[in-house]
Amino acid sequence: MKLTLFAATATAMALCQAQAADLAGDANPASSLATSGDLPTVIITGSMPLPSVEQPRDTLAAPVQTASAQQITRSGALDISAFLRRNLGSVYVNEVQNNPFQPDVSYRGYTASPLLGTPQGLSVYLDGMRLNQPFGDVVSWDLVPRMAIASLTLMPGSNPLFGLNTLGGALALQTKDGRSSPGTAIEARLGSHQRRAVEFEHGGSNAQGWHWYVTGNRFKEDGWRDNSPSDVRQVFGKLGWSDARTDLAVTVAHADNALTGNGLQEQRLLARDYRSVYTKPDLTQNKSTLLNLTGKHQASEALLLSGNVYYRKIDTHTFNGDLNDESLDQSVYQPGAAERAALAAAGYMGFPASGANASNTPFPQWRCIGNVLLNDEPAEKCNGMINRSHTQQENYGLSGQFTALADLAGARHAVTAGAAFDASYATFRQTSQFGYLNPDRSITPVAFFADGTEIDDDGTPVDNRVDLSGRMRTWSVYASDSIAFNQNLTLTVSGRYNRSTVRNRDAITPGGGSGSLDGDHRFSRFNPAIGLAYAPAAGIGAYLGYNEGSRTPTAIELGCADPENPCRLPNAMAGDPPLKQVVTKTWETGVRGKWGELARWSAGVFHAENHDDILFVADNQAGFGYFKNFGKTRHQGVELAVDGKAGALDFGVNYTWLQATYQSREVVNGSANSSSDADAPGLEGNIVITPGNRIPLTPSHIFKAHLDVQGGRDWTVGLAMTAVSSAYARGNENKQHQAGGPSYLGSGKSGGYAVVELNGKYQLTPRLSVFAQVNNLFDRKYATAAQLGATGFDANGNFAARPLPAVNGDYPMVNATFYAAGAPRSVNVGLRYAF
Repeated sequence: MKLTLFAATATAMALCQAQAADLAGDANPASSLATSGDLPTVIITGSMPLPSVEQPRDTLAAPVQTASAQQITRSGALDISAFLRRNLGSVYVNEVQNNPFQPDVSYRGYTASPLLGTPQGLSVYLDGMRLNQPFGDVVSWDLVPRMAIASLTLMPGSNPLFGLNTLGGALALQTKDGRSSPGTAIEARLGSHQRRAVEFEHGGSNAQGWHWYVTGNRFKEDGWRDNSPSDVRQVFGKLGWSDARTDLAVTVAHADNALTGNGLQEQRLLARDYRSVYTKPDLTQNKSTLLNLTGKHQASEALLLSGNVYYRKIDTHTFNGDLNDESLDQSVYQPGAAERAALAAAGYMGFPASGANASNTPFPQWRCIGNVLLNDEPAEKCNGMINRSHTQQENYGLSGQFTALADLAGARHAVTAGAAFDASYATFRQTSQFGYLNPDRSITPVAFFADGTEIDDDGTPVDNRVDLSGRMRTWSVYASDSIAFNQNLTLTVSGRYNRSTVRNRDAITPGGGSGSLDGDHRFSRFNPAIGLAYAPAAGIGAYLGYNEGSRTPTAIELGCADPENPCRLPNAMAGDPPLKQVVTKTWETGVRGKWGELARWSAGVFHAENHDDILFVADNQAGFGYFKNFGKTRHQGVELAVDGKAGALDFGVNYTWLQATYQSREVVNGSANSSSDADAPGLEGNIVITPGNRIPLTPSHIFKAHLDVQGGRDWTVGLAMTAVSSAYARGNENKQHQAGGPSYLGSGKSGGYAVVELNGKYQLTPRLSVFAQVNNLFDRKYATAAQLGATGFDANGNFAARPLPAVNGDYPMVNATFYAAGAPRSVNVGLRYAF
């Protein structure tokens, strides 16, 4: 349904006229995916402006990137996150979990991640319904059905119209319906690491205005790392009705997934065995059900009404086998007399009477078991821990808006105004159970929990339990006016007011006060935006814009913000001081154009500053840390792109120079950093972040290129390369870490890398096609992320407590660089049959 009458409204929706796609001669070449001709229809609902609109060709005012279902399918990407990484400019991925469905997807240094503790800065929507989860603003990419996606639009900047958490950009995913995707298709694929998958889709419509679409998939693989299987099950359906003026649709989707992502690996162990894991398992089970009802009605030639109502439920279980870092400076090998007596009385045999040490007992267990029997010190003598969590989230909301077109004072105005209400309820429960490490890196649990009954050596109860409930509500009102002075010049002014409340209640320590998670928090802010687009001639365009966005602290961040009580995420929280909301202010400018009929080009500059950014300050590799407001951070850079088509060749190049830096001074824990103020190497200490230090895990250079060859109607072959420069490791925020001595191993950086992918498709018959893809064609070993932390193993892979001699009674740690290793070469083939 084309609503060209409301063309200028798209201007308001993405900074200043950035709705999506082409610009006749100056289409958005920030990505080679920008299409020519008519713009894709993007339905914006929920917390985003609602109408489906089309954008005039010469009025785009930001480097918006778009892609269609055909482009997503042709890429061979496993899911949406993989497509973003391979194809869109300024996007890169940190595979901290090392599961293909659990990446940290970053755009201009702002991230949408499934991991609690990662600073979230991108908002993600499916048919206008917000996918950022209430508990931590995280995004579970495994819950997004790839085959159901009709188009995607990545919009840059902190545009306030896209609601909370739009600090660096917004990703809008539009799903298929039976009118645009009629017919039936079945797809099956096989690949390396026991990958196998089956997908289907069916769509249709009738003369009475009804339309329907359904898709589902089942995906399984063993994973390229040890004990890293994935099992993904998704189903998606849409039923709608439309006539000349009205369009109604209801969407239902369900997913039930089990993902094992065994995380970072220590550098020496990675060199010994690239497939190895540090400890295991790290299992996440996600169940999600969503319901979304959308509607729009063209009341007149100049008035469009839109609205939606949605509900979503997510149930997440995690089961993590971890190393107990508290055991690393303990004597864990030889059981004492009392422990031996307790072991014998309990019927155990085979424990050593004397002489057990690190050299002859690489994986100790007897002191752990003995201390459990004595109810003495298992928190220090057990070198393993099993962390379990259960998160339940429900969120729902409604929104409505109008868009009106009018002529006033010699200019054409497209006015959009609306309101939205979003509510959510979340519960988070966590328990920790002690155990001991096995040679295969699994953890055998013992009958002792971190539930407050154990007192550590400084008199503090060892208690990792959490039973938190949080209720969040947000009211929003927004408005925009896109003013077209003439065909070449368009001005957009817009703004959004958000008011949020967060109510936390602690079932373990209720009533507030020290150690309680209870708290009532309120946040409100008005965020403005203004943008100007100028197209002096066909094929040439320029844009300039300023906008502000904000993010309120989530329940988990408000429950874990005390440096005196660091948390293990997602495994523990403590009562803390309140946090401020994050505010991002973004400037953006650029030009674009066209070289005849051959290619399109663009060049842009962006500058964004975060005030009171919420960062997770890590204490060590295992995940302890706390949330805090950091004065100011900056994300700025340059984006260059060119893409085009010449005969059978389709090509594109993207380059991004990114400078993501801290702009305030801060003292953080840096015990694994060689430049810390520790009394001796390997002991606890702090580091100082100074303005200008690069933010970890953010590369300075991102380069992407692709070349596709179309061999008539029968076959297509494509070659693509993604190159990313080096990045500093977490824990090396001050850039001062240096490898040296027995306490500090590794450079504190992940090296740059380039990965090449090859794909092809052959049409065997009009209905049957075969496709193949080779990932990491040259089998390059590389890392997408790194982190500094104490290691519990020696160079041979054996557990090692007290690895270095004591200094004034304290035992130094051996610290190393941990890496998120990239997947080796893999081959995937498949068949698709269309009815």
